[in-house]
Amino acid sequence: MSARYAELHCLTNFTFLRGASHAQELVETAIKLGYEALAITDECSLAGVVRAHAAAKNTGLKLIIGAEFRLDDDLRFVLLSQNRQGYGNLSDLITRGRRNAKKGAYRLSRQDIGPGLEHCLALWLPPSQLQSADASWLAGRFPGRTWIAVELLARGGDWDRLAMLQELGRRTGLPCVASGDVHMHVRGRRALQDALTAIRLGVPVAQTGCALYPSGERHLRRCEILQRIYPQALLLETLRIAERCDFSLKELRYEYPEEIVPEGQTPAQYLRRLTETGLRKRYPHGIAAEVQQQAGKELALIAELGYEAFFLTVYDIVQYAREQKILCQGRGSAANSVVCFALGITEVDPRHTNLLFERFISKERNEPPDIDVDFEHERREEVIQHIYRKYGRDRAALAATVVTYRTRSAFRDIGKALGLDAAQLDRISSSFVWWDRPDERAIRLREAGFDPQSPAIRKLIALTDALTGFPRHLSQHVGGFVISRGPLSQLVPTENAAMPGDPSRYTDGGIVGTAADAAASKTPLSRNPLRTNIQWDKDDLDELGLLKVDVLALGMLSAIRRALDMVNRRHGTSLAMADILETESGPEGVAVYDMLCKADSIGVFQVESRAQMSMLPRLKPRCYYDLVIEVAIVRPGPIQGGMVHPYLEHRKNPHKVNYPSPALEQVLKRTLGVPIFQEQVMQIAIVAAGFSPGKADQLRRAMAAWKKKGGLEPFKEELVRGMLKNGYDEKFALQIFEQIKGFGEYGFPESHSASFALLVYVSSWLKCYEPAAFTCALLNSQPMGFYAPAQLVQDAQRHGVEVRAVDVLVSEWECTLTSPHPLPGAERKSPSMSHTPVKLGPGVNTPVKLGP
Repeated sequence: MSARYAELHCLTNFTFLRGASHAQELVETAIKLGYEALAITDECSLAGVVRAHAAAKNTGLKLIIGAEFRLDDDLRFVLLSQNRQGYGNLSDLITRGRRNAKKGAYRLSRQDIGPGLEHCLALWLPPSQLQSADASWLAGRFPGRTWIAVELLARGGDWDRLAMLQELGRRTGLPCVASGDVHMHVRGRRALQDALTAIRLGVPVAQTGCALYPSGERHLRRCEILQRIYPQALLLETLRIAERCDFSLKELRYEYPEEIVPEGQTPAQYLRRLTETGLRKRYPHGIAAEVQQQAGKELALIAELGYEAFFLTVYDIVQYAREQKILCQGRGSAANSVVCFALGITEVDPRHTNLLFERFISKERNEPPDIDVDFEHERREEVIQHIYRKYGRDRAALAATVVTYRTRSAFRDIGKALGLDAAQLDRISSSFVWWDRPDERAIRLREAGFDPQSPAIRKLIALTDALTGFPRHLSQHVGGFVISRGPLSQLVPTENAAMPGDPSRYTDGGIVGTAADAAASKTPLSRNPLRTNIQWDKDDLDELGLLKVDVLALGMLSAIRRALDMVNRRHGTSLAMADILETESGPEGVAVYDMLCKADSIGVFQVESRAQMSMLPRLKPRCYYDLVIEVAIVRPGPIQGGMVHPYLEHRKNPHKVNYPSPALEQVLKRTLGVPIFQEQVMQIAIVAAGFSPGKADQLRRAMAAWKKKGGLEPFKEELVRGMLKNGYDEKFALQIFEQIKGFGEYGFPESHSASFALLVYVSSWLKCYEPAAFTCALLNSQPMGFYAPAQLVQDAQRHGVEVRAVDVLVSEWECTLTSPHPLPGAERKSPSMSHTPVKLGPGVNTPVKLGP
C-alpha cells in the first residue's frame, strides 16, 4: 500500500535567506509526489501564502496556512490555522511580533502566546537537547491541539532521536507526527540553500561551519522514502491534522469602511447623490444625454459588483486634499469613468475622449477597480497621515512591494558566498546590464576576464540563475493603501516600514510616530514608525480581490500649485488649473501650441525629454487630443509595434488613410487608422472579433504580461476566428495580432495619457505666459524632471526672465519673484517680453554665475 502524507512544516523563499524554493515550485512538486496536503509555514510571515494559494486553487492539493515561530527564549513551534477565526488570530500574532521589532525582524515572548489562538494547532519543534518543560508549556497553551514534530533528516542518530521523542510523547501525553522542515522543493537546491545561509550570516560558505545543514534532506521527499523512515502511525497523524484544517484564502472577504457614508443612507444612495451633484457642477449649462446614460450604466455596474464604498473611500481622500489645498488628480484607468469625473477624482472630461469603461471595471474580471490619484509630491505625506488618523493603524496600511534579486545583486551576493574578493565582484557587477539575457551571462563574464568553463564560475552562473527572481525583502508600495472596516491584522499581517517617526515634522498627537504617541502608548518611538505596510503586494491583493487605494506623488503638481500661488499673488487673481484648461481652444491656446511645435518644452511635464522634443515639431500638436497622442507615442510599445511612422505619415496625408470597415473606422479614426492605445486594442477585439468587453480586458491583461508569463497565444485563435467570421481576411487578422504582440508589456493606456495631457497643457501655458513663476516653481520643487537647476535658469534667461543672484540680505530659502505687484487685471506679458526678476534662494544649487 502506497503511503499517504501531508507536509506540515514547509518554508518558501519568503522566509528570506532560508527558504530555497518559490511557493509555486513547492506546490507543483507536492502535487507531483501525491501529497494529500501542504502547509506553508514561513517564519512569522504570511507573505508567500497567496502565491501558493494561486498555484494550488485549481488542483486537488489541500493548502494549509500556518507559520513558524521562535520566541525570545528560543522556543520554536509551528502554528496551523484550522478555520477563518484561526487564520485571523494567526495573522494578528504575526502582526504583534513584527510590530514589536524593526523592519525585517520580529520579537515574541511567551506572554504573547495567550488567549485568542483557540482555533490554531501547534507543532512543537524540539531542539537537539530536549526540554520536556517546553513541550508541557506549549500543550498548556494549546490543550488537545499540540503535537511533537518528529523531523528525521539524516543528521546521525535519527533512530535514537525517534525513540526519545516517542518516549517524551508517552510521558507528556502529546502525540508525535512526521514533519520535514522543508526548505526546498528538490534536493538539487541544496547548494543554493547553503549559499543563502552564507549570505544571511555575511560570510563565505567555507566559513559557515556548523551553521550549514548536515544533509540535503530538507526537501519534499517521495512518499515511499518517507514510509521507510517514519513509523506508519506518524505518517497517518499528518492526515488527521490536515483534516482538522479547513481554512482557505478564498474565504477572505473584504469589508469596506463604514464611516464614509452619512447615517441613514446606503453607499449606493450616497454615491448616486454625489454623482448627480458632481455632474451638475461639471456641466452647469446642461448634462448631455450620452453622459447621463454612461453615468447610469456605470452606477448600475458598480452597484451590481458592490464597489460603491470603494469609490466613496477615494472620494473622501480627494476631498480632504482639496480642503487642505493640496493639488491632486486621478489618472490611469479611472479616467475612463464618468463617475470618477463627477466625483472630482479625475479631470478628464469624457466628452473630449473616446475611452472604454471596461478598461476600468468589467463584470468578468470581478475585482476592485484600480484608482490612482496623484498628489503634490511634497505634501503627499499629509494625505497618508490623514488616512492613518482617520482609520487608525489597525485598519490602514500600505501594500508591500516585493524586491527581488536581479542579475547584478544575485551575482554579487552569490560571489561573496563563494569567496570571491571585492575587486572580482566589482568586475562582475560592472559587466552586467539589466537587459542582458540569461544566455549572455557567460559572454559578459568572459569579457570581464573570467573563464565561464571553470568549475567555480560555472557554479557561480548556476546559483545566480537559481537566485535571480527570488524575493530579497519586502518594501513598501509607492502609495497603495489597504483600508478595512475591522482590524486589518485579521485579514493580513502588518509590519513596520523602515521610515521612522519624525516628531519634528509631524506634531499632531493623533499621528502614530510622534513623541506624544510614543509616550501615550509607552512604546519607544523607533517602534512607532511613520508608516506600516502589509505583507502582500499588488498581485497578491488582485488575486484575492482586496481593495487598494493608490495615493501617489507627482512633482509637477507641486510645481503647478506653487506657480499658481505666485501668479495669483502677483496679479491679485484666483487662477486655478480649470481656468487654464478653459483657454485650450481659444487664442491663448494657439500661442501655447506654437511654443510646443517649436519644441520649446524644457521643464514642461512629459514632453521635455530629447525624444519628445524631437517628436513635437514632427507631430505639430494643435489641440488637446494631439497632446494625448504625443504623451503616448514616444513609448516602447508604439515604437516596437511599428506605429510611429505610419501615424506621422497619415497625419501628413489624412486622405490616404484606409479603414478595413466602417466599424473599425470608429475605433481607429481618432488615431488616423493606427492603433496606439491599449483601449483601441480592446475595442478592435470587441468590434472586429466579437469579444465581450470583459473578454477584451482579459486580452489586455494578457498582452501586458505575455513577455514575462506567456498566455497571449490562446487569444490568437479566438481573435483570428472571430475576425474571419465578421468578414475580415486572415492577413489583416494576423497583422492585428502581431501589432498586439508589438505592444508587449509597454502598451500605453489612453486613459493614462489623457490625464497626463491635461498637465502637459497647464505646464505649457505657465511656461508660455508666466515663465518667471513657472521657473521659480520648478526650482523650488527639485529634484524633478530631466534638467538641473542651472539648465532651467538658463532657459528662463533665454525667455527674457531676469535672474538675480543669491543675496544673504534679501534672499529667502526658496526662489522668489521680486517684481512689484501690478494692478489687478494687468495684461500678462508674452514670454519674449517678460522681465519679472527671479531671486534665487540658497536652496538652489547652480554653478552658473549670475549678475544682479
